[in-house]
Amino acid sequence: MLSRGALRAHLLAAGLAGPVATSREASLRSYRLFAARDPRVTLGIDPERAWVERDLIALMADRCGVSDDPEHVSGQDVIDPERTLSGLEAFAGRLAAVAERRGTVLFGTGHPHRLLGFYATLADALSAAGCLVLTPAQGRCVDITTRFGVRTYTLDYVRGVAMVREPGARRPGSETGVHSHSPLPVRAVLEGVAESGGPLPELVVGDHGWVCGAGQLGFETIGLADTDDPALFVGEAEGRVSVAVPLDDAVRSDYYRPLTRYVLNRACLSQ
Repeated sequence: MLSRGALRAHLLAAGLAGPVATSREASLRSYRLFAARDPRVTLGIDPERAWVERDLIALMADRCGVSDDPEHVSGQDVIDPERTLSGLEAFAGRLAAVAERRGTVLFGTGHPHRLLGFYATLADALSAAGCLVLTPAQGRCVDITTRFGVRTYTLDYVRGVAMVREPGARRPGSETGVHSHSPLPVRAVLEGVAESGGPLPELVVGDHGWVCGAGQLGFETIGLADTDDPALFVGEAEGRVSVAVPLDDAVRSDYYRPLTRYVLNRACLSQ
């Protein structure tokens, strides 16, 4: 079993917490855009209250451990590893609860190059525990607005984890998905579930628009978020995201493996 102390050391050594690669400038820019309700950073969340930049800095200081000083405008952002560990334990608790009742789960990621392995291992463990891991609407096209204009992507799954790909980029088992913040893919997936008449997910696990888009529609969601992703933490503060775990979401994929082991152990899902 990986101890809390050992995982804390790993978080710091791998840059998952402590000083992270995300810059203060990038985070502040996201907070300003969120305050302006820019859909590129609201990620599908429709906030109930007016969040100004100062409010978001205070929220992110509370949830992530970033500086609460509005005058701190440059340098690396910092995530408190204790908040990451507490978030992972809460995350594991929701997985344990859905596993206990053998519930229905949907996994999706906008970071397939980095986080696919993390989610896929959890999906395997929940499936082994008797949960139904959903894979609806495979191959469906989704039009997403990007900085290059509207692009058409296709929904695909690898080991039970949804992502979007460039048309024609699919290779069985590959991780060549697109980095996406959009909530449109999860909406398309949930629409596909409804059309098929199958069971709706009792829990949605992922990041970016997968979490926020599903949470806005009333589904229980848990996910991972960086310091420049205020939408998940606003969703958590307003009750539409059950757990948002603060960490750097773009380090090497193998750096997340100890987190996977820790979560599975805490959820009593280790095999």
